Amino acid sequence: MTEKPTRIIIADDHTVMRAGVIALLAAEPSISIIGEADDGRGAVELVDRLEPDVALLDLRMPVLDGVAATAEIAGRGRTRVLILTTFDTDAEIERAVEAGAIGYLLKDTSREQLVAAIHAAARGETVLSPRVAQRLMARLRQPTQPALTARETDVLNAVADGLSNLEIGKRLVIAEATVKTHLLRIFAKLDVSDRTHAVVVALERGLLIRDGTG
Repeated sequence: MTEKPTRIIIADDHTVMRAGVIALLAAEPSISIIGEADDGRGAVELVDRLEPDVALLDLRMPVLDGVAATAEIAGRGRTRVLILTTFDTDAEIERAVEAGAIGYLLKDTSREQLVAAIHAAARGETVLSPRVAQRLMARLRQPTQPALTARETDVLNAVADGLSNLEIGKRLVIAEATVKTHLLRIFAKLDVSDRTHAVVVALERGLLIRDGTG
């Protein structure tokens, strides 16, 4: 008995790119393209109406982007989302995976790899392009950055504002000695030895956010 083809929809706001993906898959008997959309909202509507096995989504789309569309589709439960995009930054990958995407492929993926990935996604298997997998593994190998406590962040923000230890104590209503203790802990966490370097490192690591109005 012949297995039923995997039913998919494709969403990409670039008409030529979408047509190219469709052309790549059109001759594949194990895959049936049952719908296409040019934005994320259209993709969600297709999923609701057609209940495909896999939704192949671009990441950057108008009306509703790929991440938001992924979250809505994944929330339905049945259709698996496979991202196909040109973007391979850590932030983009993490947002898509957190939204519920089962796979993340780049648009330099070969036809054979794409076909295999669609079938794997339909089976509920995680699919990552080699470059994406390498980026995720590199992130996992990085030592976990020590987090600053809320009070340590307050102290470091005050340092960034140019306040002395005495002035920081007055602002936060704590003793000057307590300020020094917080600073020593901050220095140890950030592996620095002075106040200026502490602020610079914290900003670089995203541990301290400055709005530029201070």
